[in-house]
Amino acid sequence: MTQQIVLATASILGALSIILGAFGAHALKKKLTSEQLTSFETGVKYQMYHAIVLLMLGFNFNPNFNNAALFFIIGTILFSFSIYGLVLSDAFGKKMKFLGPITPIGGLCLLVGWVLVLLNCLV
Repeated sequence: MTQQIVLATASILGALSIILGAFGAHALKKKLTSEQLTSFETGVKYQMYHAIVLLMLGFNFNPNFNNAALFFIIGTILFSFSIYGLVLSDAFGKKMKFLGPITPIGGLCLLVGWVLVLLNCLV
């Protein structure tokens, strides 16, 4: 993975988290229950947190952290976007239950990314 890919992905994820956060706060506020809105916001927060981490990895590019960056990207997509799908599909009456098991897999990928960062720092 190149520095440009890491930075571009971070930028896309960051921009999308702003868009989705605004969408949730304004367009969905009356459509979602408070529990659904909280879940949606969790997806947005985790997406932004990891976009910022990817920016830091990209600006301080080191190929040793490629696997961590990859796990952060995959984890963010699986975790956050499965939450968005679950919340929105539930709010519109067609809950996509198959997304439920994807969220913890995404969380596990995020955790693996953090462990890889730690391991690379210890070597």
